[in-house]
Amino acid sequence: MSSVVRVELGSRGYDINIGKALVDVMSTAGCGRTALLVSDSNVDVLYGDECEKVMVSLGFSVERVVVPAGESTKSFEYAVKLYDAALRGQLDRSAYVVALGGGVVGDLAGFVAGTYLRGIKLIQVPTSLLAMVDSSVGGKTAVNLPQGKNLVGVFYQPQEVAVAMDTLRSLPEREYISGMAEIVKYGIIFDAEFFELLEKHADALRGRDYDVLSQVVARCCEIKAEVVAADEREGGLRAILNYGHTLGHAIENSCGYGTLLHGEAVALGMVYAGELSAASLGLGRKAADRVTNLLEALGLPISKSSLPAELGWEKLRSIMSADKKAEKAVPTFVLASEIGKVKFGCKVDEEMLLSAWSAMT
Repeated sequence: MSSVVRVELGSRGYDINIGKALVDVMSTAGCGRTALLVSDSNVDVLYGDECEKVMVSLGFSVERVVVPAGESTKSFEYAVKLYDAALRGQLDRSAYVVALGGGVVGDLAGFVAGTYLRGIKLIQVPTSLLAMVDSSVGGKTAVNLPQGKNLVGVFYQPQEVAVAMDTLRSLPEREYISGMAEIVKYGIIFDAEFFELLEKHADALRGRDYDVLSQVVARCCEIKAEVVAADEREGGLRAILNYGHTLGHAIENSCGYGTLLHGEAVALGMVYAGELSAASLGLGRKAADRVTNLLEALGLPISKSSLPAELGWEKLRSIMSADKKAEKAVPTFVLASEIGKVKFGCKVDEEMLLSAWSAMT
C-alpha cells in the first residue's frame, strides 16, 4: 500500500511517494522530455534497467550515466562529468535529472540539476535508508571539498521524491544499519513518542520488517517535511536536523570519507551531543543513556574504540572549526533538554567540549 507525504513549500512544494516498487512510486509525466538518469556503479546494476523502463513508460527519453560508488564521487570533478553528459544529451531547460541511488548520488545529481542552465527539474529516487529518510528530502544539495563535507552547494527542491521500499532488500547490512542513525535523530529532535516506537521495535527494524519499516520511513519523511516547510533554507528551525552532525562530520573528515559511514559517524556524534546536553542543558542521565542504548540495539557504534587509535581530540576539534555551521571558527551544536526537544546554535566552552569527549567510553 502506497502513501504520500506532502512537502508544503508553495509553488515549490512536492510529494514524497512511498510504496513497494519503483513502478508504484514514480509518477511524473515525461511528455517527451529528456531525462539524465544518474546512478552509481552499485545501484545501476540492480535498478538502472528497471528505473529506465519505468521512465520510458512515463514518457521520458532517457540518457543514462553511471558514476563510481563512494563519497569521493561527490566532487567538482564528477559534477563536471555530469555537465558534459547533459550537454552530450542535449538537455535543455525542459529536461530532468533523475537521481537513482543513495545520498552521494542524490547530492551530486541534485547539485548538477540546480546549477546546469541555472536549474532544471529534479526527481529524487533514493535507494538507501539514509537517503529515503533524510538526504533526498528538503532540497539540500552539495559537493565536498578536501577541507570538509558539503561545503559547496545549493538549496534546490525536487519535483518529486519516489521511495520504493523494495530497494532496501538489496542494501548491504552495514549501509542499512547506518541509515538508522538519522531515524533515531528524528525521535530525539522532534518526537518523543516516535523515539519510544523505535525502542519498542528495534528488533523488527534490524530485521527489515516491511510493515514497521514503511511506517518509520513515512514518519521520518513527515517530520522532515514539517521542518523544511517551516524553514526551507536553514535560517532557524531546520538547524535541528544537524543533531550529532557537528562531531559526526569531523569524524568522517578525519577518518577519510568511507572509512566510517555517515550514519556511523553521526551515531558517535549523537552520543557526544548527549554528553554535552547532559552537562549544559540538563538532559537527564537516563535519557542520554536511552539514546546510547537504542543506537547500540540498532547495531550502530557508540564507543570511541570504533575510531582509529591515532584519531585524537585535537584533530577533531580543529576540523570542527571549519564546519559550515561554525561561527568565526567556534563550533555550534544542537543539544537536547529532553528527548523530543532540542535547542540549536548552542556554543559550549572549551573545557566542557573536552570533558564531554573524555566522558565517552
